[in-house]
Amino acid sequence: MKFTIEKNIIVENLANVVKAISAKNIIPILNGIKFELEDDGLYLTASDSELTIRSFIPNESINKVDSTGSIIIQSKFILDILRKLPSDLVNFELMDGLKIRISSDNSQYDLNCLDPKEYPSLKLEEKDKPIIIKGELFKGIIGQTSFAISTQELRPLLTGLNFKIVGDVFECIATDSYRLAKKVVSLDMPSEEDINIVIPGKNIIELDKIIVDDEPVEMHVFSNKILFKYKNYIFQSNLLSGTYPNTTNLIPTDFSIIINTKLSDYFSAIDRAALLTQGKDKNIVKMKVKDNQMVINSYASEIGKVEEKLDIETSNDANIDISFSAKYMLDALKTMKDDDILILLNGEVKPIVIKSVTDESLIQLILPIKTY
Repeated sequence: MKFTIEKNIIVENLANVVKAISAKNIIPILNGIKFELEDDGLYLTASDSELTIRSFIPNESINKVDSTGSIIIQSKFILDILRKLPSDLVNFELMDGLKIRISSDNSQYDLNCLDPKEYPSLKLEEKDKPIIIKGELFKGIIGQTSFAISTQELRPLLTGLNFKIVGDVFECIATDSYRLAKKVVSLDMPSEEDINIVIPGKNIIELDKIIVDDEPVEMHVFSNKILFKYKNYIFQSNLLSGTYPNTTNLIPTDFSIIINTKLSDYFSAIDRAALLTQGKDKNIVKMKVKDNQMVINSYASEIGKVEEKLDIETSNDANIDISFSAKYMLDALKTMKDDDILILLNGEVKPIVIKSVTDESLIQLILPIKTY
């Protein structure tokens, strides 16, 4: 194997592929990246057995190919080496035995490699009729929900993102049992089968980093895995086993108090009020609503207290005093696109629901915190 390629091309592809390599790998070969130079181009593959990412660089994007071949290059230093090479062109040459020479201008590295024959066989299956969604829409769905994924391993299913597809309705849900994010969109083409799967959160967040534009994303769903195709990338993840909790009944449909306010004003008020409690575990702020005025306050015994007032639109008999995590509320508000939002309430111990006035597709839910 011997070829020459532009540094920015190989670095960009490797930076995305290396996301599949886990620091917890106990199989040495899986700490490497498989380079396969074939007649049609260069395939780069990385896997931790639960997540596999493969990119393809076509021949026309490679400056010069002298000979094909394959090798496993250890991932620990390869990206740093390539980024720091002084030239825009990089030469790769497979030497006698399991060594690769990486060179450019006056720099040369000879690296020990691993035998590609020892690399596990990876089955990257595709379906004849995948589900297709635009890249920016898909990226938006992940961004508006994935923050609510649980980080606690006690309930493994909550560490994933729940995808439900029935016909042309695509529903994405994340919850850590203290908050919930739900996004519903319409697909251009309906799915031929109903889908209800849970994708590991850490994997879907890595996919989100790879998607950078509106190029379509293909979803190929199987019983225990899902494969995404985007541009020159294949991204395959295992699924979490089990059925995601039914969250439908958690989201109220009727509300006794409906508050209409500006996102920018509400966000800023909570952000300022939270300054005094940001060192606390739950970062609690209190929100009091009476008629058309809202008061947000927080208190830290060793520092002092803060009070923020907002003019709002609500029913004249609105009267409620409720506490919640400022961090959770700010996380939810960051996903809203419109400045006109609704805060929907049913009492001091019932869930707080946040919606946009004009966009019904996104629902954010936060459980209040008892402070007595």
